[in-house]
Amino acid sequence: MIITSLLDTDLYKFTMMQVVLHQFPGAQVEYRFKCRNPGVELAPFVEEIRSEIKSLCSLHFKEDELAYLRSLRFIKSDFVDFLGLFRLNEKYIQITPLDNGEIDITISGPWLHTILFEIPVLAIVNEVYFRNTQRVPDLMEGRRRVDVKIAQLQSEGLQELKIADYGTRRRFSRAWHEEVLRVLAARLGTGPKGQFAGTSNVYFAQLLGLTPLGTMAHEYLQACQALGPRLRDSQVFAFESWAREYRGDLGIALSDVYGLNAFLRDFDMFFCKLFDGARHDSGDPFLWGERMIDHYQRNRVDPKTKTLIFSDSLTIPRTIELYQQFRGRCQLAFGVGTNLTNDLGYEPLQIVIKMTRCNGQPVAKLSDTPGKGMCDDEKYLAYLKQVFEIEHHEASVAKKVS
Repeated sequence: MIITSLLDTDLYKFTMMQVVLHQFPGAQVEYRFKCRNPGVELAPFVEEIRSEIKSLCSLHFKEDELAYLRSLRFIKSDFVDFLGLFRLNEKYIQITPLDNGEIDITISGPWLHTILFEIPVLAIVNEVYFRNTQRVPDLMEGRRRVDVKIAQLQSEGLQELKIADYGTRRRFSRAWHEEVLRVLAARLGTGPKGQFAGTSNVYFAQLLGLTPLGTMAHEYLQACQALGPRLRDSQVFAFESWAREYRGDLGIALSDVYGLNAFLRDFDMFFCKLFDGARHDSGDPFLWGERMIDHYQRNRVDPKTKTLIFSDSLTIPRTIELYQQFRGRCQLAFGVGTNLTNDLGYEPLQIVIKMTRCNGQPVAKLSDTPGKGMCDDEKYLAYLKQVFEIEHHEASVAKKVS
């Protein structure tokens, strides 16, 4: 059994789920799975994946897990009470093998009851694939690579550089994930003077005494395209709804659902002052950081009081480069995913599950990185680009899910 706890997911799933419970309890959504690796066949493992998802749907939150969630300052008691009754339901997820060797995974149902599928399902697909294709994994090579990363982070002048683990969805295995976290915590140190800031994984945060990290994901802003009063105002509506829920807490705005230009148009002085910072997840991170700092200055906000979070396909060398460019100019945070939890010498799976519809209407993410945008309706995609004034070179990065 790969997933043994419903806490074995990313914190932002709970922070978004709480908003859904309080503000959008009737929303209906659809998610689709995509594997971006050419030639990878997952169809032979369908029955194994189905069996693991059946086990996932048998889980419920234990009392100590609910108590842990209740201890987080931003989690409200009525939400924890709801989770005490919560189960994932198999009827909302369908897995189908395709003739070309790929698989189709569709999740469809109430947002409140489907939001927790994504991360554990991706972790299941990853672990099932790798335990079948790498039956005797080279753990020694994985440990050597972790040692190299730690040595890089402990180089002279980097004592204040902190990284966090964002690698649940694409990890090699749950056991390997835990080993990496234990090593990083022990050797980099945690707390104010340590270099390991924490993990997005709530289960391991509880188990290992780490800080759980996360705020919002793309699906939240995508859903607001269907839930808000007007499409052009959907990004503003999403940020305002978030602020209404958390009253200034968890104040990191995700910047790349419509590309950076559209984000900066909407992220005005009010949001610059209200939110603690922003997260980069696609496009050139160096250009993004410079433009964010300039944007804060133009809105009479001291960038040194704000946090820029980088989380797009980071490696340790890239993290160090970003730190050296922006240190002292703003507060910094780095979320490293696959490069921490699935770097044993094998090609990681580039798999995602993205929301494609909400309340019967298509929703989309437009990305600053080629291939990261996803939508299943070309006409809606074209309309969305027009509404958000996405220029041709930006719009070309959107990619249809097929």
